Amino acid sequence: MKNLIILIFFGFIMTSSVKAQENRFSQDLYNTYEQYREHSIKHRRIKRSDIDSLIDKLKEKGFFSVRTLGHSAEGREINMVTAGKGKTKVLLWSQMHGDESTATMALFDIFNFLSASGDSFDPVRREILNKTTLYFIPMLNPDGAERFQRRNALEIDINRDASMLVSPESVILKNTRDSLQADFGFNLHDQSTRHSVGRSFRSATLSFLAPPVNYERTVNDVRERAMKLIANMYNELSLFIPGHMAKYPDDFEPRAFGDNIQRWGTSTILIESGGWHTDHEKQFTRKMNYTGLLSSMLSIATGSYKSRQIEEYYKIPDNADFIFDLLLRNLTLKTKDLSYRADLGINRMEVSSGGSSLYFHSLIEDMGDLSTYFGFEEFDCSSMEAFPGKVHPIIYKDMDEVRKLNFPELLKEGFTSVKVRREALHGKHSPVPLNLIAVDENGKTGYKESEFKPGAMADLVIYEGPQARFAVVNGFIYDLKTMSNNVFNGLILQ
Repeated sequence: MKNLIILIFFGFIMTSSVKAQENRFSQDLYNTYEQYREHSIKHRRIKRSDIDSLIDKLKEKGFFSVRTLGHSAEGREINMVTAGKGKTKVLLWSQMHGDESTATMALFDIFNFLSASGDSFDPVRREILNKTTLYFIPMLNPDGAERFQRRNALEIDINRDASMLVSPESVILKNTRDSLQADFGFNLHDQSTRHSVGRSFRSATLSFLAPPVNYERTVNDVRERAMKLIANMYNELSLFIPGHMAKYPDDFEPRAFGDNIQRWGTSTILIESGGWHTDHEKQFTRKMNYTGLLSSMLSIATGSYKSRQIEEYYKIPDNADFIFDLLLRNLTLKTKDLSYRADLGINRMEVSSGGSSLYFHSLIEDMGDLSTYFGFEEFDCSSMEAFPGKVHPIIYKDMDEVRKLNFPELLKEGFTSVKVRREALHGKHSPVPLNLIAVDENGKTGYKESEFKPGAMADLVIYEGPQARFAVVNGFIYDLKTMSNNVFNGLILQ
C-alpha cells in the first residue's frame, strides 16, 4: 500500500512538472512570436501566388520535405509540407474554405519556428520532431482562395464533400488521410467574428470541437483523445485569452470531413478562428493559432494531454451568437411620422474587391429590445435622437470635387450620401467617409432613401440636443464631437 502511494505521489509530481514545462513553453512562444512570424504575410486575403515563393524556400531549406499531392479543379498545386521523424503522425490542413485563412498564416509562422535553431527552443524542437511526424497542407482550396470565397471553383463546399468526393481537393484530402493513417488531425477553419462565448460580451476568438462519429455522439477512444487534447489546449491558451474560447456545437454531419476523419480513426480537432476586438486582419488570432498548435504538438510528443479528463472538454462554454459589430442602445428613432425608442444592432459584411483589398457592406441586423446582446462597439444613446441619413441635393461631376468637400460639416447637417455622375464612379466602395450615389444623365438614381428597419442600410445621424453627435455611414461611426473618424469606407451605390 505504501509503495502504491509513493508511485501515485511521484506520478502526480511528474505530471505537474510536465504541465508546468508546457505552460512555460506556451508563454515563451507568445513572448517571442515576432521572431518567427512570417512577415511577408500581412493580410488575410492570401492566394496561392502569395505563398508560392514561401513554399519554394521551404524546398530549398532541406529541413522540410515538400511534395505535390495533386491539383485543384483549376489546376493549382496543392502541396504537403512534412517535418519530423517520429512515430506519431499529425496531419494539419488549412483553408479548406478559401476565405478562411487565419491558420494558413499561422502555419508559415510555425514553419519558421520549426526550422530555426541555436536558441532556447532547441530541446523542445527535438522533442517534437523526434517523437512526431508533422504533415501540413497549408492551402487545400487554392481556387476558393483566389476568389476569397468559401467554396471551390466548382462551387462545392469541400467540407460537405467527404462522402461523394466530387471535388479533386476532397479526393486529395481523403487519399492523404488514408495513406498516412494519421494519429491526429487538425481541421483549421475561421468562423464569424461575431460569435460569442455563451451569453456573454466576450468574442469567441477560438472555438474547438472534437467532432462526433455518429448521431448518438458516441465517445470512443479516438474521439476521447481529441477531447483531451482540446482540454489541454484550452488550458494553455487561457493564459492569454481567458474567457474568449468556446466549444462548437457537436451535431453529427455525415458529409463533413471532420466527422468522417474522426470516424475513420484519426483523432480530429476542429479549430475555428473567430474575432478579437479591432483585429480585422486576425493577426492576433493568427498568433493564438501559432501558440496553440505548437503547444499541442509538444503535448502530443510528451503524451501530457492524456492526463486531462473529458469532463474538462464538456465544461468549455458553448459557441453562441450574441455580438453585433456596432450596438447603439436606447436611441430615440425619428422618422417623418413616428418617434420611438429602440436599440439598433448593426453588422458589417466583409466583401472582397479583388486582389488583397476588401470593403464592407453594413446593414441594420436587428432593432428593438437588444438588452440581451452585446457589441464590439457599444454606445449608450440615452437622450439622443437618430434620423435616417440624407442625400445631399447637389450633383458632383467627379471625384476631385468630392474630395474637396468638408465631410464633418456635411455629416453634422445630416447628410451621409452625395450624388456623383455615374461615369466618374468606379468600383464598389467609396474612398471618402460618405456614400456616393451614381446619377445618370437625367439626374436619376436607383437609390432608395435610408430607413430604420432590419435589412436596411446602416446610415444615420444621431443628435444630442440640437447638435449632431455621431454619424453612422455604412455601419461605421464618426464621432462629430471629437472628430474621431472610424468610418472604414462608404459605398458606391449604382
